Amino acid sequence: MEAWETREWFADFLDAYNRHDIEAVRGFLHPAVRRAHLPAGAEAWIADYAELLHGFPDWQAKRIQLIVEDDRLAVHLRAGGTHTGTFAHVPATRRRVNIASFAMYRVDRGLIVEATGTDDAEQLRTAIS
Repeated sequence: MEAWETREWFADFLDAYNRHDIEAVRGFLHPAVRRAHLPAGAEAWIADYAELLHGFPDWQAKRIQLIVEDDRLAVHLRAGGTHTGTFAHVPATRRRVNIASFAMYRVDRGLIVEATGTDDAEQLRTAIS
């Protein structure tokens, strides 16, 4: 993909993510996607995403910066939501959480095949503890 196509592709991915459309998000993931320090596979990614949405049903992310180089994306997001459901075994605290997220993705034929970045779940556990 050209850089402009990749930017449009990421905008579509973020739109699906912010709509909480689990099936649409799954469509951006390679079935065997590798994630640094996390279980591999699209199903593991979707399970983590579903847990996030359970704990923070109003979760939204905003792109701050996107850098494209060849098949790689560097992404800086601000994301947040209100902790109204159980997340990481922590019952709802009703706290509003806002985090910075940094990720690197490798995309092949429109699918994320590799991902690494900040540990957003750890930031969230700290914020609601």
